[in-house]
Amino acid sequence: MLLQRPILGFAAFSGTGKTTLLEQVIPLLKQQGLRIGLIKASHHIIEPDKPGKDSYRLRHAGCLQTVLSTPNRAISITEYDECDPSLEDQLSLLDQSRLDLILVEGFRDASIPKIELHRSGFERPFLFLKDNNIIALCCDEATQPPATTLPRLDINQPQQVAEFVLAFSGLEQMPNQLAGN
Repeated sequence: MLLQRPILGFAAFSGTGKTTLLEQVIPLLKQQGLRIGLIKASHHIIEPDKPGKDSYRLRHAGCLQTVLSTPNRAISITEYDECDPSLEDQLSLLDQSRLDLILVEGFRDASIPKIELHRSGFERPFLFLKDNNIIALCCDEATQPPATTLPRLDINQPQQVAEFVLAFSGLEQMPNQLAGN
């Protein structure tokens, strides 16, 4: 895997709150001046374009890749023959020269450092027991994981998670301070 930037995954079973936590952590990292890229795995087939629009029509005419360019953003759509493209395939789509940090939501089986999320009442197996790439657990207070030496973060404290991300990625020396410090 060709990486020019630090990468950190957030791994958990669906419904645990990965998106909710990232939605809170990303603005804190951005306040630090970080330029963040994100790759999110989805098991759903989506249609990001509008049927009938020129870009939709041209893509469905047979383009393997389509970039829809607007004055303030571009959307890249890549068609795959295989069902589940690899994380490496997705990383190749990012312009890493424009980023300081790459976050990954999902891709539980990827060989990248990951924070594992858990919530009490959501009985799922702990991934760290079989995955040496888990570097921290992020849980609510009621969650009782098996004994481990992994750092434990509070899933309800996004600032704590953001500070861990900065320290782990070596980006804690960014010029701005996290709000509240």
